[in-house]
Amino acid sequence: MPDLATPPLAAPTPPRLAPSAAERAARQAQVVAALQAVLPAHALLWHSEDTTPYECDGLTAYRERPLVVALPETDAQVATVLKVCHQLQVPVVARGAGTGLSGGAMPNAMGVTLGLAKFNHILKLDKYSRTAVVQCGVRNLAISEAAAPHGLYYAPDPSSQIACTIGGNVAENSGGVHCLKYGLTLHNVLGVRGYTVEGEAVEFGGDALDVPGLDLMTVLVGSEGMLAVITEVTVKLTPKPQIARCIMASFDDVRRAGDAVANIIATGIIPAGLEMMDKPMTAAVEDYVHAGYDLTAEAILLCESDGTPEEVEEEIARMMGVLAGSGATRMEVSANEAQRMKFWSGRKNAFPASGRISPDYMCMDSTIPRKRLADILLAIAEMEKRYRLRCCNVFHAGDGNLHPLILFDAADPDQLHRCELFGADILETSVAMGGTVTGEHGVGVEKLNSMCVQFSPEEREQMFALKRAFDPAGLLNPGKVIPTLHRCAEYGKMHVKKGLLPFPQLERY
Repeated sequence: MPDLATPPLAAPTPPRLAPSAAERAARQAQVVAALQAVLPAHALLWHSEDTTPYECDGLTAYRERPLVVALPETDAQVATVLKVCHQLQVPVVARGAGTGLSGGAMPNAMGVTLGLAKFNHILKLDKYSRTAVVQCGVRNLAISEAAAPHGLYYAPDPSSQIACTIGGNVAENSGGVHCLKYGLTLHNVLGVRGYTVEGEAVEFGGDALDVPGLDLMTVLVGSEGMLAVITEVTVKLTPKPQIARCIMASFDDVRRAGDAVANIIATGIIPAGLEMMDKPMTAAVEDYVHAGYDLTAEAILLCESDGTPEEVEEEIARMMGVLAGSGATRMEVSANEAQRMKFWSGRKNAFPASGRISPDYMCMDSTIPRKRLADILLAIAEMEKRYRLRCCNVFHAGDGNLHPLILFDAADPDQLHRCELFGADILETSVAMGGTVTGEHGVGVEKLNSMCVQFSPEEREQMFALKRAFDPAGLLNPGKVIPTLHRCAEYGKMHVKKGLLPFPQLERY
């Protein structure tokens, strides 16, 4: 673990091109003229008042206005836009609902933002094969709503599921509160269709559980728009459980709460959901949704079981035994579906609840071994003092995925700088504890420097090699996800200059 007295450097300022106004205007005129020939007028935006709403995704601290926004309505139009941009060597950034939290959809200053919100139709739903074929702009929750009459639903449920789209979920390999038992997006997708940077139609995966050849579909899921533009997804549907019940358990010590998570998994139980909130987060969400949380607890666990009534009764009893043995000070089991949903309402509304108590927040995303949950919480508490900023914590505790929300005011440059330092510290401390810099939000622009800490030059070169195989010119979502050797070298030199060498990966620079 790095010395907490020596924080890492600031998170990277996103790479920005700095063309002159004349260069930008000339390039814009060229791109607009080319796209006007292939798109209807209402599907093309380039005036500043029209493109400004596209300047960022959910990571609002970093913004860039795109050169042009294209809003295709058909697959043929997507292919044509990509062909035109490839011919002109114009960068392309695909965008779904804009709910991403790592800057993955932040525009390129000299590029085209390809908005795919109009691809919002469920093309096919087969209750017998338990699959659905949907366009990339279909909302996550809309799939479950369509499948409900057949007793089915789509299992991955990110907190933004009311708004986020399946295309974005595939790009980021999103999870949710029930991913511990039912898996991430990757585990619930059978196939994807889309287009290469040259506008060539491609298809990966299929209707079966396995297909001949290399499993490239799993490469596309989580690739953050760098390899292809996905327009259609075939998802698995899961039978709705007969019943679900949730335990709300309070702990007077975060270490006991963290140990309880590890103990539950160690007994062989895989809960449908296993979430953790610390005291500041509990207070924020209780004031917002009034879920009945214990405001005296240092940490709260939500442990859910689903299945048949007999299975749930037995699993709930086992989990309550483990929780009691781990030091739970209070336990309450949902008596009905309404109360279960009330328990979850706080967890699902952690982000808007945080927005009510702070002008801005930056939601971090890293993953650590379950046994280190208490360690990272205690480390974050020390970071709050160091950076003089508050932090509310909510975890997908069952799989060690952290979502610390750093509260700050973006109008204050000093607070933004301290927030960046705080976020980098969380990410790099997670790596030092045996974890990784992301769990489900992706790298985008937010975590580029921290990728230098986690991966060696050889590993990053392999990532670049894969991207070049799909996108030789580097036009799809450039400047994201994979840091260049030069960037990492500069980051390493700055660490050396400041006397910061907590990670062996940096010793080579």
